[in-house]
Amino acid sequence: MIVRTLDEVIGTENEMKAETWSSRRFLLKKDGMGFSFHETIIYAGTETHIHYQNHLEAVYCVAGDGEIETIADGKVYPITNGTMYALNENDEHYLRGGKEDMRLICVFNPPLVGSETHDEEGVYPLLEA
Repeated sequence: MIVRTLDEVIGTENEMKAETWSSRRFLLKKDGMGFSFHETIIYAGTETHIHYQNHLEAVYCVAGDGEIETIADGKVYPITNGTMYALNENDEHYLRGGKEDMRLICVFNPPLVGSETHDEEGVYPLLEA
């Protein structure tokens, strides 16, 4: 059994940070679950360009507000507590924080190794380590 607390993740190599977000990575590829599991904070008033070409992601908002805009069709979807979205077609998008930080619970397939961060195209590389 794997049991981890947020306090055990924050401030370790399993917490990645960028200007617009912080990702607390609870389960990674090395844990052998076939997916990775994260808590991500999207900072209020920010915009992040994302295009996961190598991963599928499902996201559930548990606090805060914001929106996601799919680039292909320009559709904008509000995100609030209780909203789930899935990037089932590797959807390129903008993720925007609203008036307060958004707290998101995320699952990635294939699982992340842990050190991934967005490149200039918004992509996480597919790492094998």
